[in-house]
Amino acid sequence: MTQRDWIEKDYYRELGVSSSASQDEIKKAYRKLARELHPDANPGDEKAEVRFKAVSEAYGVLGDEAKRKEYDETRAMFAGGGGFGGFGAGGGFPRGGPTGAGGPGGAGGFDLNDLFGQAGGGGGDFSDLLGDILGRSTRNQGGGPGRGPAGGRRGQDVESQLTISFDDAVRGATVPIKLSSPGRCERCGGTGARPGSTPRTCPTCSGAGLVNRSQGAFSFSEPCRDCRGTGRIVDDPCPECRGDGVSTRTRSLTVRVPAGVDDGQKVRLAGQGEPGRGGAPAGDLYVTVHVTPHRVLGRSSKNSNDLTITVPVTFPELALGATLTVPTLDGTVSLKIPAGSSSGRTLRVRGRGVERKNGKKGDLLVTVELAVPQKLDQAATDALQAYAEATKGTEPRADLLGDARR
Repeated sequence: MTQRDWIEKDYYRELGVSSSASQDEIKKAYRKLARELHPDANPGDEKAEVRFKAVSEAYGVLGDEAKRKEYDETRAMFAGGGGFGGFGAGGGFPRGGPTGAGGPGGAGGFDLNDLFGQAGGGGGDFSDLLGDILGRSTRNQGGGPGRGPAGGRRGQDVESQLTISFDDAVRGATVPIKLSSPGRCERCGGTGARPGSTPRTCPTCSGAGLVNRSQGAFSFSEPCRDCRGTGRIVDDPCPECRGDGVSTRTRSLTVRVPAGVDDGQKVRLAGQGEPGRGGAPAGDLYVTVHVTPHRVLGRSSKNSNDLTITVPVTFPELALGATLTVPTLDGTVSLKIPAGSSSGRTLRVRGRGVERKNGKKGDLLVTVELAVPQKLDQAATDALQAYAEATKGTEPRADLLGDARR
């Protein structure tokens, strides 16, 4: 979408929220409308489909905090001038300007002569200033250039969510997803013209997307009003995308999730975002990965390549030592607990963790935890009482109590 779309369209009204709504309120409003207007819920209802596309477009801007900020600033900047049409024939700002009559600009506002005169009167090109105002969103999350050929603009980045299993996160996986987002209109192939027709070169700007204006000794460029800076005019718009070349559609994509991905990490698919306008490159798709927790295994907070597991053990196993069988992602492994181990001790099993990029694997960290039985039969009770009698000369809290008396 172009900056002019931002000026002319009220995305808050499309979603039925106020301009001060929180991001959560915007998300809730979008989800409610998307459920009501989705084409699957309204088969054959063209009005619902048009509203669904408009709501999706609105959320694509307001749902992203950075884009929403740019949208608000752009609309505030042109609130007093009626969008692109607010520039006078001489290239000045609208009469009265942002300050209104009686303000710093006086009843007549100010024009470019005033602006350049204050700068020293040395002449210049207004296109840089205008480009800064109208083309502020020239970079997206992918960091690529915002503009392509004359009037073209890089497509917006798109975000999606993906939930995978713990095993797939550790080993890596190729996962198919379906994405409903703005994409190149399949009906017109992205041209914006009805199938069988083609756009024509704008006669006003000769396809450049820009026109030159003169004011006294100064000249500057501004977007062509006839073609809205695209360099093309669509006489017979495509009924699917209404001449925009972009429509909301469901796409099937394949996401390659790298081995060892963490919960909340993003996978970037270059060029799979919103298509560019006027021959500019498409944006990127960012897929946020959510990992389903494993039943017994976890990831170490200190080193995500290490897997963790807590194993319950008995007092005799800690005191006398034992050999345990511990589950891993690839089966089981035998682990020897040294005699006299304390509850909470962590033992390391080499090479049973997450595979690193260099082909080596992290480790499995096994924490042994004393399991205290809640109930004992008579034989076990008698045995423990006999043990307590045999070890009554041992006081594990002797040092602690001695320190407390000092």
